[in-house]
Amino acid sequence: MGAVEAGGQVKGVTTVFGLPFDTTGLFGASGDADSGYDLHGFPWWATLPGHRDLAAGRRWHFFFAWLFLFNGLAYLLSSLGSGHLRRDLAPSARELKHIGASILEHARLKFPKGEEAKRYNVLQKLAYLSVALILLPLMLLTGLAMSPGMDAAFPFLVDMLGGRQSARTIHFVAASGIVLFFLVHIVMVLLSGVWNNLRSMITGRYVIEPAEEKP
Repeated sequence: MGAVEAGGQVKGVTTVFGLPFDTTGLFGASGDADSGYDLHGFPWWATLPGHRDLAAGRRWHFFFAWLFLFNGLAYLLSSLGSGHLRRDLAPSARELKHIGASILEHARLKFPKGEEAKRYNVLQKLAYLSVALILLPLMLLTGLAMSPGMDAAFPFLVDMLGGRQSARTIHFVAASGIVLFFLVHIVMVLLSGVWNNLRSMITGRYVIEPAEEKP
């Protein structure tokens, strides 16, 4: 993704596997034919702020970070109070012993049926727990450590994480893990029955296929 100037005009170019594509107005060059184009990675309407402003972008970032914090706290307190974490997400010793079989089933795209479809499998449990109790708290902690205001009030945060650059690295790794979780989650939703899953999210009605009878 980038931009080139041809004949005094800015042109957006996105290269995929060595093949260049003209993406003027979308990627690389934002604007329109009347007002002209400017070097911009993504279209202005898809970014906050639309114009180039690092300070404003940082403020938006922290604004959504606080929403993320309060939403995460509400989820955690609700899950602890209702017993959701202990009842639905904590894997048993028996499930952990059969984690290899679960990995093989996922690799073969073999989805649970019958009673097994009514609860999370061990990989789902470990994935949700890793995101909720490891990646998201790391995102929050490292984000606070990189905030100049929080750094001034609580300087031990930066020292605890091994320095500001270490905080940035951990923040990036945690964010990448969350994006990977999201992508895998979406792919599995699509492969396991997109309409059935979407209907269950909206109406709560989920059709469970009967388990195959063992000979």
